[in-house]
Amino acid sequence: MTTETFAHLTLAFGLLGNAVSFMVFLAPLPTFYKVYKKKSTEGFQSVPYVVALFSAMLWIYYALLKANAMLLITINSVGCVIQTGYICFFLFYAPKKARIECLKLIVLMIVVGFGLIVGLTQFCAQGANRVMIVGWICLVFALCVFVAPLGVVRQVIKTKSVEYMPILLSVALTLNAVTWFFYGLLLHDFNIAIPNVLGFTFGVVQIILYFVYKNKKPVCDEKKPELEIKNIATEEQKIQENKDQEIIDVVKLSALMRSIPVVSKPNENNNITVEDHLVLEPQVPNHTIEVAA
Repeated sequence: MTTETFAHLTLAFGLLGNAVSFMVFLAPLPTFYKVYKKKSTEGFQSVPYVVALFSAMLWIYYALLKANAMLLITINSVGCVIQTGYICFFLFYAPKKARIECLKLIVLMIVVGFGLIVGLTQFCAQGANRVMIVGWICLVFALCVFVAPLGVVRQVIKTKSVEYMPILLSVALTLNAVTWFFYGLLLHDFNIAIPNVLGFTFGVVQIILYFVYKNKKPVCDEKKPELEIKNIATEEQKIQENKDQEIIDVVKLSALMRSIPVVSKPNENNNITVEDHLVLEPQVPNHTIEVAA
């Protein structure tokens, strides 16, 4: 295979990687549409978007130090713009506590973390050593990012539900890993190729799990009838307690009524009779007025 053929293949895989990565960057759009409709971020977290921004900035810095990596710069520049938009959108609709946490994470990763990497590599390393150090940092961070979906895999196995693992996103991430692996391989850049081997592996695992569990009944659904029975029993107990309380209140009211003195009313034969109901006699003072003759 000639050098020209290698160059054409590298360009082809680089362009394909740019296209697939761009589609992956757009994957969170439905999530932010829900946020826009509800005017609240609810339980969504800002961590994935801040991490993605940090990763894009790190790869741009690496590509600037390394020659012949223009396609890395193009896609990660687009990624920086998109992730920044997501973060700004999140900050606009997030509650105060989530907004503060997001800002802390931005300062920690983008300002402090990325700033230290750039500062230390610029002043403490030179030439090829600088490229190698930044490349290893990119490699380790990319491996950490690819390991992150293990939490989702564990959740799928535990709940037997693929609700939180969309198949289209899994396929896109797998295809993305394949294209960037071959791009790095053709460039003889193992800092790009090696992390995508792990990304491809986890992508295939997710796709297999999807087809294994897509028709399975989730574990939570099996427990639903028991929860419903418990809820019904609890409601019936509350209703019975309310009825008992009503009976107690009636008894108390009856006892209270019996404790109220009943005013008797004399009849025509001066016999005292007790009426079935209360008779309130107005108390009129008896004043005798004497008129002088």
